Amino acid sequence: MHADDEQWMRLALALARKGLGKTAPNPCVGAVMVSGGKIVGRGWHKRAGGPHAEIEALRDAGRHGFRDFGRATLFVTLEPCCTRGRTPPCTDAIVSAGLGRVVIGATDPNPRHAGRAFGILRRAGVAVTHGVLAGECAALNRAFNHWIIHKKPWLVAKAALTLDGALTLAKNRRVQLTGGAAARDAHRLRAGSDAILAGAATVRIDNPRLTARGVPVARQPLRVTVTRSGKLPRRLHFFADANHVVYHNQPWGKILRDLGRRGVMQLLVEGGADVHRQLARKKLVNEVVLYYAPVLAAGADLPRAGALRSLPLTEPTLTVLGRDLKLHGLVKTGR
Repeated sequence: MHADDEQWMRLALALARKGLGKTAPNPCVGAVMVSGGKIVGRGWHKRAGGPHAEIEALRDAGRHGFRDFGRATLFVTLEPCCTRGRTPPCTDAIVSAGLGRVVIGATDPNPRHAGRAFGILRRAGVAVTHGVLAGECAALNRAFNHWIIHKKPWLVAKAALTLDGALTLAKNRRVQLTGGAAARDAHRLRAGSDAILAGAATVRIDNPRLTARGVPVARQPLRVTVTRSGKLPRRLHFFADANHVVYHNQPWGKILRDLGRRGVMQLLVEGGADVHRQLARKKLVNEVVLYYAPVLAAGADLPRAGALRSLPLTEPTLTVLGRDLKLHGLVKTGR
């Protein structure tokens, strides 16, 4: 590994993040091409079916008149694809361009492809370094990695609550607990998700739009609800357009597998309390985001987020958002 490999990979990661919420069912990938200590090309995967990050970087270099690819190094956050999908293999393009060196962050999570690109490139005479900032590169595509292996979405459970764990200050009535900063953060979370799920009671009482608003969004997430009765008024915002799906008396395993088949890599679950409780008990929650408002609830019989608050977290972080607190963490596995 060269001394400045991590520096360039961090720039590739910054480019990859531009694709968050836009590439499903593909991963977010960024690429930077460097020659003589200078960037000569850059790119990121913008949408499924579009050019991959490596191709974007090669084309960008070509548009700026760069031709000496044998002296260039391509930094890419994820192992280049080596099979034909909607687009030709990126390994073919790298070899055809005559690139001298490729530095790779994370290995392809698909067991059928993992590591294959390394051998293909080396046999073609391309120097390969892999594993540079591998953890950060893999974390960027945590949902994709889970989806590609398990064929179901990465499940993020989110809730806004009082300091003592209540989800509302008035039973059976919508109450806005958190302030503007937390709301904007929650909308960014929505924009980075492929689908948003709320239970039928939440859909009836709160009548949420379940859309990302006030933030850049390539496409609105799929709206999802689960219902026992199947009785949901058509006037609800949930039915505003065709971008929704209703699961009537379906087990969670079947629901998640179906969403996986629909290309949902990250599912954001916004409640209510019963839905969170079911998913937590079945150990289906992968990540938790809780927004704490600086208030206490007086009612003992109010719905509470006990199921989420009791989940053991790893890598927990606390962030101040205006007057509110955000707790974020991954759920510990192997319990």
